[in-house]
Amino acid sequence: MTKLAFPLTTTCALAILILSLTPGCGRKQDASSEVNLPSVSVRARPVEAKRWLATEEVVGTIRARVRATLEAKISGRIGQLPAVAGQNVKKGDLLIQLEVSEVQARLDQARAVEQQAAQDRKRFETLLAQKAVTQAEYDAVQARAEVAAASLAEAETMLGYARITAPFDGVISRRLAEVGDLASPGRPLLELEDPGSLRLEADVPEALIDRVQLGITLPIRVGARTNALEGVVSELAPMADPNTRTFRVKLDLPPESGLRLGQFGRVAVPVNEITSTRIPSSALVVRGQMEMVFVVVDQHARLRLVKTGKQIGDEIEIVSGLEVGEAVVVEGGVALVDGQPVEVKP
Repeated sequence: MTKLAFPLTTTCALAILILSLTPGCGRKQDASSEVNLPSVSVRARPVEAKRWLATEEVVGTIRARVRATLEAKISGRIGQLPAVAGQNVKKGDLLIQLEVSEVQARLDQARAVEQQAAQDRKRFETLLAQKAVTQAEYDAVQARAEVAAASLAEAETMLGYARITAPFDGVISRRLAEVGDLASPGRPLLELEDPGSLRLEADVPEALIDRVQLGITLPIRVGARTNALEGVVSELAPMADPNTRTFRVKLDLPPESGLRLGQFGRVAVPVNEITSTRIPSSALVVRGQMEMVFVVVDQHARLRLVKTGKQIGDEIEIVSGLEVGEAVVVEGGVALVDGQPVEVKP
């Protein structure tokens, strides 16, 4: 008798075909397993279609609303620089002291000239009363005294420029010079910012700028913070940057927000209002890379694979996998098994 030899793949295919033709085997096993599963008490909510405002996020940076770059008004060698980066200062605190011996010499000279001119005017007042000098001679001496007084005031002012103080309460954000450097007009020496008044500065694309107006409030998310802040649009650039085609927008942040200068933030610019299918975030079950929910059908929990979208508050958008009106398990779904009997709590 001749024996037929079948390849291994053919044998496997025949076995699968036989099993598939066997009626009711898989169903009986599934049904028996569902009967043995205990009933679980869960809470359920219907899938809803809600309207919400779609937004486009624009990145920005947290900066101080009040900041200044300190420069010297006169040239001089830096003799003292007690300010360091990160230091909190009060208005009027000494930040930089310049060595300006030539200005001091000019002040001494102006003071001497002013004293001599004052004495000459006093003497000529006496002579004028005695008719020993003319009115014109007295007027010339008086004019020289006034010029000397003005020169003294100018020299005192110039010497005051050698002392650079804090214009407001704040923190030193950058130190751009050291002791011994030559300070000159136009060269930045220190940067001072007020951390108590912050704002977000973002470059909004021209496609979204029509959605932004002065005075409106927009949600802002910064770093890992879960709660959104409300920023008020306080400044809006009237023209776009020709290189980036964006508009600089500045949003004032609430005081005592706990933010730091230079942090990364995102402002949500409204685009349009759309309708989306949403469920509570607690209904979503994540196992590995799969996202799923349990739907209550005939007092049983049925597993559904879903595709999610954006997180909207405490709800999540469902792109596919559910229909509006279906009851999803929102409490107790983590330990459920497909087909498990459930009792929906009110």
